[in-house]
Amino acid sequence: MSPVRFTASASAEIERLLASGHDAGKELRIGVKGGGCSGLSYVLEFDERKDNDADYEADGVHFIMDRSHELYLFGVQVDWENGLSNRGFTFSNPNASTTCGCGSSFAV
Repeated sequence: MSPVRFTASASAEIERLLASGHDAGKELRIGVKGGGCSGLSYVLEFDERKDNDADYEADGVHFIMDRSHELYLFGVQVDWENGLSNRGFTFSNPNASTTCGCGSSFAV
């Protein structure tokens, strides 16, 4: 079972990014890192595999995640917004006790 889900628009944007070319030695990584207004920031990037990574697939998207990040990201939904005022990936995290105004960081 994947800890993360993707909306149809997020899946389509990730497929577009993969098709546009990236370093073949890198995979899609989802995770967290320290920092941001609320304590933790989301990571969504192409990165090289590390020893503690696990493979996941959800909604047609293959990604890697550090096993220790699953605790923070279980149940997260990734969406892609392509509007005039908002453009980019957004994260809906049911585990977050607080989030910042821009939605890019959270606390648990």
